[in-house]
Amino acid sequence: MLSSRKSQTMEFHKRSLYFLCAFLFFVLPSIRPVFSDSGTVGVNYGRLGNDLPSPPQVVQLLKAQGVTKVKLYETDSTVLSALSGSGISVVVGLPNYQLSSAASSQSFTDSWIQSNILPYHPNTVFEAIAVGNEVFADPQNTTSFLVPAMKNVYASLVKYGVASSIKVTSPIALSALQTSYPSSSGSFKADLVEPVITPMLNFLKQTGSVLMVNAYPFLAYTANTDKISLDYALFRDNSGNVDPKNGLVYKSLFDAQIDAVFAAMNALGFNDVKIVVSETGWPSKGDENEVGASVDNAAAYNGNLVRRVLSGVGTPLKPNEPLNVYLFALFNENAKPGPSSERNYGLFYPNEQKVYVIPFTVEGLAGAPNMVNGSKSRVVAQPPSSGDVPSSNVGQTWCVANAGAGEEKLQQGLDYACGEGGADCRAIQPGATCYDPNTVEAHASYAFNSYYQRNARGSGTCDFAGAAYVVTQPPKFGGCDFFPTSGNEGRDRLVGVR
Repeated sequence: MLSSRKSQTMEFHKRSLYFLCAFLFFVLPSIRPVFSDSGTVGVNYGRLGNDLPSPPQVVQLLKAQGVTKVKLYETDSTVLSALSGSGISVVVGLPNYQLSSAASSQSFTDSWIQSNILPYHPNTVFEAIAVGNEVFADPQNTTSFLVPAMKNVYASLVKYGVASSIKVTSPIALSALQTSYPSSSGSFKADLVEPVITPMLNFLKQTGSVLMVNAYPFLAYTANTDKISLDYALFRDNSGNVDPKNGLVYKSLFDAQIDAVFAAMNALGFNDVKIVVSETGWPSKGDENEVGASVDNAAAYNGNLVRRVLSGVGTPLKPNEPLNVYLFALFNENAKPGPSSERNYGLFYPNEQKVYVIPFTVEGLAGAPNMVNGSKSRVVAQPPSSGDVPSSNVGQTWCVANAGAGEEKLQQGLDYACGEGGADCRAIQPGATCYDPNTVEAHASYAFNSYYQRNARGSGTCDFAGAAYVVTQPPKFGGCDFFPTSGNEGRDRLVGVR
């Protein structure tokens, strides 16, 4: 009996060793950390352009540059398919206009996960789902739907067994802060704290997720050039600013902005929720009043930021927490509304040529210029001007349906725009002036444009989960003329200053 038990024990250990080796060899490589602790640089892949390369070409470009993280604003099937097997992880977006549906019914989020995540997982590596984008600044006031929507998305991920690898979060604009200077006094707007900020941070803490923050030092600088030095905004050598409350020295506006958010969370008792910078960048060109928008400054900001992030050093308030950022944006997008800067945040032109040279990896830092002391990046020659929107059309934009999205998506967007979205859809009712042509595409275009114009052509109001895009020539269907544009656009993120 003793020898029999000994034999059984040896056999048990052999099997245990076998399974351990198999686990280490086959399973561990497939387990990817969500939002690295070593400092990472990803990029936002926006698609508001009529001259952008195909998704497979974009994936090859990302791989050639060593970019391993990308963030989308939707769940386009061609992009998700192109990312399959690439080793590039992706953050996808559930758009603001779907928040109400996502909040009211888990069956909606079940269907959304079934359609947009499960067909591609695990060959396409999903890092997170961004539920909404800058919801607190949404003109449609979708704030009350945010946390319930996040909870339903998470419940759906749990239901299908993928919640352990895909996080749920939501990017906020810095305009959610009531106070941002000095950084140690950072606080959220009082009317947001109880209804949404505290519940959202509780959710992020409980699920082990992160808070996404969109931070744009450029916008703060260009609106306050009399108070903010350009060197401070571009991570260049400067004397720094001392926080009068805690004595910490800030050498960059970016650090000051991020620490203001950390301080705001600390004030609510959430000092253990981490931050991922979901958008940050600097435009290479802007309108006359957009001071500081230039190729040299864009190269300095993004180049110095990448160097800073890859060093693994955190902010003054959180020095041991490396930064994870997504640069905005991959391409210059010629169909984006708003000031010229909005169409010139890209790291690449649509022909895949670099706007300027910056590194994306630790290896690339070795041969890259150090722009902390004011050195200039190598600027790439300008591509043909056809990629830009003619100056005579700048600001004149319309929103139309994307026929390639399919009738189901167009109908969903049409229903939202004419219903909850508040678009004026009287002209596309039977017998009305724009009823013909009686097609989903034509009716959706009219409704999408009405919604877009009524919301002052604001950022994100012409998307409808990829079912719409912006054009710079007035669209026409049959004998129906679209009404003229109106309104002003602009990002509401001017914080981090006195």
